[in-house]
Amino acid sequence: MTVRTAPWPAGFPCWADLTVPDVDAAAAFYADLLGWSFGTPDEAFGGYVIATVSDAPAAGIGPLQSPEQPAAWTLYIAGDDADATAGAVTRAGGQVLLPPGDVGPLGRMFVAADPTGAVFGVWQAGTHIGAGVTNEPGGLVWEDLRSSDPDSARAFYSAVFGFEMRPLEMAGPDYATFHLPGDPTPLGGMGGMMGAPEGTPSHWLVYFGVADVDAAVATATSRGGAALAPAFDTSFGRMAALTDPAGAVFWVVRTDFSQLPDRST
Repeated sequence: MTVRTAPWPAGFPCWADLTVPDVDAAAAFYADLLGWSFGTPDEAFGGYVIATVSDAPAAGIGPLQSPEQPAAWTLYIAGDDADATAGAVTRAGGQVLLPPGDVGPLGRMFVAADPTGAVFGVWQAGTHIGAGVTNEPGGLVWEDLRSSDPDSARAFYSAVFGFEMRPLEMAGPDYATFHLPGDPTPLGGMGGMMGAPEGTPSHWLVYFGVADVDAAVATATSRGGAALAPAFDTSFGRMAALTDPAGAVFWVVRTDFSQLPDRST
């Protein structure tokens, strides 16, 4: 396993965290499913815990901030200057939901919604760079935006982060991968709602690597989660969409991890 220790370049999806009603229950579920280990919740940060794979940070879990808030995963994109990026979000038509603020020495962050309503975060690294393990079982592997207006969303993210878009025809006419300028490495994808139920809001999806998708589905369903559809094969690997016991949606994927673009340096 290759562990990243340097801050992620601006524009890279660098972290994901989960907000749930019961942090301990969620930690137990994901430990069984993804092999994550957890330290002691940090009460200075509201009981937030960091999941690790072989001591490398993989993702975070924290408590809901209000009873009305749904359980959900949030994707964070790396930024060199959170305050400047928040200004760019507003100028491009997005909405800053949680203004930039320091998380102790760990870093500085804000949370926003794009013009189509999809929520995301921006992380400016301090002592915490974000994910130390990616493209491995237990690590973040891929990110997708499912948008009610993918053209507007792509224009927004290109304006804020400088992304270049490249069509991926096999995924449908309204889907494209996003890249840093001049870099062939895909950072994720952006497209339409892809058959989501009527009324589903725009949202980001996170994909975690697993060694065996079918075993992961069986583990999730036996521990209070659910499969949104049977696992299926794609040219990129075998995948399944799941919910955890609190209802947060995420995906698992088994692919040839050795062939994924190296994000470790």
